[in-house]
Amino acid sequence: MILYEYPFNESIRTMLRLEHLFNRLILLMWREHPTDHHYALATIFEIMDVASRADLKADLLKELDRFKSQFMGWRGNPAIQEAVLDQVLGRIEQTHHTLQQVPGKAGQTLASNDWLMSIRSRISIPGGTCEFDLPSYYAWQQEPAQRRQADLHQWAATLTPLAEALKLMLSLLRDTGHPHMVAAPAGSYQQSLKENKPFLLLRLRIDPSLGLVPEISGNRLMVAIRLMRQDIEGKLKLASDIDAAFELTLCA
Repeated sequence: MILYEYPFNESIRTMLRLEHLFNRLILLMWREHPTDHHYALATIFEIMDVASRADLKADLLKELDRFKSQFMGWRGNPAIQEAVLDQVLGRIEQTHHTLQQVPGKAGQTLASNDWLMSIRSRISIPGGTCEFDLPSYYAWQQEPAQRRQADLHQWAATLTPLAEALKLMLSLLRDTGHPHMVAAPAGSYQQSLKENKPFLLLRLRIDPSLGLVPEISGNRLMVAIRLMRQDIEGKLKLASDIDAAFELTLCA
């Protein structure tokens, strides 16, 4: 099954983009080729750019507070294991405290590193990090892989509180949904949403053997999904000739 996710607001959209970048960074850091480490460093700069939103940290802290209040309300419920609940609450409190202690925006410490910022200023220019433009960066790329990995882990560590808060918040959000199968006659599906329950995230799983790509749009009142098929020229067209099914999850 292929999983697609669709955010219902800009804050969740930013968080999903950051999660995507952190996953890429982890993958690239553990490789050894200089090219992989070049793109790992480029990913760190991308994370800094995306995380520069002034309200991102506040949004994460707010969401963690929301989940904490929700779980606190479950105390005394015979269907809930108190030990597990205490463990989750402890993790929320620790993550909240760690993120709150981080001064300024994510990556602020890296922004004071002149050498890194000289690379950042040229890395978006096509071919801008050639050895004749940035000889010191080229020299760093010739260092042993273990040295480069150590540097990357040191720089990435400054972003760890953000990454951990993001990972926990999105995990808690995804756990609020209840997956169910829905049918899309003639390749289309629509669902009205309850106005008093604002959903934040849609998750869709579909069988890859169908060869269909979901085109998702939505707001706080309705979600619409069109199942598209790619033609020989690569254009997506509505698969109106089939009645398909997929798994849908709405998370709040």
